[in-house]
Amino acid sequence: MKGLTPFNRKSSLRKTGGFEDFYNMLDDFFTSPLSTGRSLMEESFKLDIKDKEDKYVVEADLPGVKKEEINLKLDDGRLTISIERKEEEEKKEKDYLHRERKYSSMSRSIYLGDVKDEDVSAKLDDGVLCIEIPKDEEKEKTKNIPIE
Repeated sequence: MKGLTPFNRKSSLRKTGGFEDFYNMLDDFFTSPLSTGRSLMEESFKLDIKDKEDKYVVEADLPGVKKEEINLKLDDGRLTISIERKEEEEKKEKDYLHRERKYSSMSRSIYLGDVKDEDVSAKLDDGVLCIEIPKDEEKEKTKNIPIE
């Protein structure tokens, strides 16, 4: 049996031109194993969210990230974890100069609902960021309206 290949708009039975060739080029670019593009999963970080009785516990896997590179923000029940890294490297040897600069950033936001803004704690330990966010008292979701 021949190897299976993903479907794209190419067909050896017909000749195409114009936009059809453009679509084929896009299909090949995004499905080719040799493409240098990165997937979203590689550019993000993993999150675990635990719902405890009195708090939420959020754990983010951030190997190699320093706490100075992390920014945490809690805004109206929405937790945002942002990371910004800047790296510069310079090597000088006999006849050449090697210089590299890299900048990368990533961010994740999650909506937790009714949480308290105070008493939030965060700790980075062995590449795992653990954030504890206390829940606000449960507000009654339904309200009876008296009729006059």
